[in-house]
Amino acid sequence: MMKIEQIELFHIRIPLVAPFETSFGVTRERESILARVMCDGVVGWGECVADAAPGYSYETVTTAWHVISEYLIPALFADPPAEPRQIPQRFARVRGHNMAKATLEAAFWDIAAQQVGKSLRDYIGADRYTMRDRVVVGVSIGIQPTTERLVERVVNFRDIGYTRIKIKIKPGRDLDDVRAVRAAIPGVPLMVDANSAYTLSDANLFRQMEDLDLLMIEQPLGPDDIYEHSKLQRQLKTPICLDESIHSVADARFAIEIGACRIINIKQGRVGGLTNAIAVHDVCAENGIPVWCGGMLETGIGRALNVALAALPNFRLPGDLSASNRYYNPDLIDPPFEFNADGTLTVPTGHGLGVQLVTERLDRVTLRRETYKNERL
Repeated sequence: MMKIEQIELFHIRIPLVAPFETSFGVTRERESILARVMCDGVVGWGECVADAAPGYSYETVTTAWHVISEYLIPALFADPPAEPRQIPQRFARVRGHNMAKATLEAAFWDIAAQQVGKSLRDYIGADRYTMRDRVVVGVSIGIQPTTERLVERVVNFRDIGYTRIKIKIKPGRDLDDVRAVRAAIPGVPLMVDANSAYTLSDANLFRQMEDLDLLMIEQPLGPDDIYEHSKLQRQLKTPICLDESIHSVADARFAIEIGACRIINIKQGRVGGLTNAIAVHDVCAENGIPVWCGGMLETGIGRALNVALAALPNFRLPGDLSASNRYYNPDLIDPPFEFNADGTLTVPTGHGLGVQLVTERLDRVTLRRETYKNERL
């Protein structure tokens, strides 16, 4: 069993380079939780993707801190895992709260890879998968004050070299924006993300987008809906991608079985951690459904985990894994993730996550810090 010595939680607030607007609000500062786990003398880091408010998910920084500190940490102290794939079972008595669970699991993946002297990418691969050295990335652009400003930002990111552009939409800021962007970047892979802002009665709106050669329409309907997405997908040639609806391997199987989507966005935090994310990847691969890695405005800690995950072979579409300076300047890690000229990010090769957290930067953005020692040792 892994000898867990102590776990520290950091509640942080870090400013974004620019405001990020979606259908459920505007984010100017990112609140999050970082977990520092010391196990067998090795330190591992995990990042919680829950936000300050329950917009994208019912989970928040406050609920995650409560669940992690009151339930998940005691569960690990009482019954330490032998390796990270056992952690979902350790947490099975806690219903839901996938983002809280993923926070701690991430740190144990980091530790386990370090203990065998491998990068997280190579530890995940374990001779089972053919892993990439670089992952192709896209950029996600929030709703802008005007269509003209949106087009300006899209063209700027296209010129930087991002190989796929995603724009957020909401009622009143949809068809005209998408048409203007497509006119500005003909031939560039383009997708839209509704973040559950529409209903099945809006099907005609999406039919009007059919001639815009969209790569996909992400999560147009309700966050917990799979069935009505199957009805909408039958009306469209454009693939629907599910995001918020997929919380588990079972959800992915159901969505595929009833034809609710042709693409799935995998966010490891949303599905409860890397173990479940890999399982969703495998189910999709078995059924010919391509996946891509979604982003949640992570710092370099969470981004490193995502980049390693996206090195798996069925991540066939560019993910929301932009360079560090897309959101933070400076990031909490050094060196930061930098954008390669070929539209990729390089997967870290150092042991574990392969990135170094800068303590002074973490101290500047930390609002609260608590240490939990394992009294059972």
